[in-house]
Amino acid sequence: MYLSEQTWPELGEYVAEESLAVVPLGSTEQHGPHLPLATDYLIGEALARAATDRTGHLCTPPVRIAVSEHHRQFHGTMWVEPEVFRDYVESFTRNLTYHGIDRVVYVNAHGGNVQHLREVGRRLRRDETAYAVEWMWDESIPDLVDEAFETNGPHGGPKETAMVMHIAEDLVREGELDAAHEGGRATLAPEELRTAGSRTFYDSIDNSENGVFGDQTDATPEKGAELFEAATDQLVQLVEWIDDQPFADLMPDPHVDPQPGSRRE
Repeated sequence: MYLSEQTWPELGEYVAEESLAVVPLGSTEQHGPHLPLATDYLIGEALARAATDRTGHLCTPPVRIAVSEHHRQFHGTMWVEPEVFRDYVESFTRNLTYHGIDRVVYVNAHGGNVQHLREVGRRLRRDETAYAVEWMWDESIPDLVDEAFETNGPHGGPKETAMVMHIAEDLVREGELDAAHEGGRATLAPEELRTAGSRTFYDSIDNSENGVFGDQTDATPEKGAELFEAATDQLVQLVEWIDDQPFADLMPDPHVDPQPGSRRE
């Protein structure tokens, strides 16, 4: 059920029985010369809608602009400050709770959002307003992603390329795949991320001239379809698990005994 396509009486019928919503999030940022700036939110929304089509739960419109300042040197990248993003996500999530939603899955397709979505979820759980968790598609199927590509990459690489080939192939500039590979950075080993124990870079361009990593020429629509279906299966499992839990079991445990102040006179 896609929220924007429903009427308010129809949504009333939904929240009379259900209390879970799925929120897709991504970014509007460079993904090399071969992929659109919409890559992340296209993937997030496609997965969210596929999963909710299967479970019957509510899917909201996507968040398209997020924490992407580290890609700012590349044309077209848009971003908001981290604190603005956190407050915005928390605000609209609290809006959903006003309408009867008390469980939210943030279907996230942008690494820059992860820590901020986790913080929002922590805030909402702390005051027992809602249980909200961040879900990242590639982290749900790490072995399959590793098996699919010989040289993967954390950004604009073959996994994202294959996914967009599957969900919006007309947006992939297939004539630029070689250029993406040759002008980017094929590998980025963990030891290359630190100097004497310090993470000494801040921006994507510090590590890749064209902003992407991995071997994009290894991507195919067929691999994208396999990844998409496997990730959707994982998201369905998560949604159904959260939906099955009593709300009290999702909330924080109480303070251990003795309770603060319990022996004061």
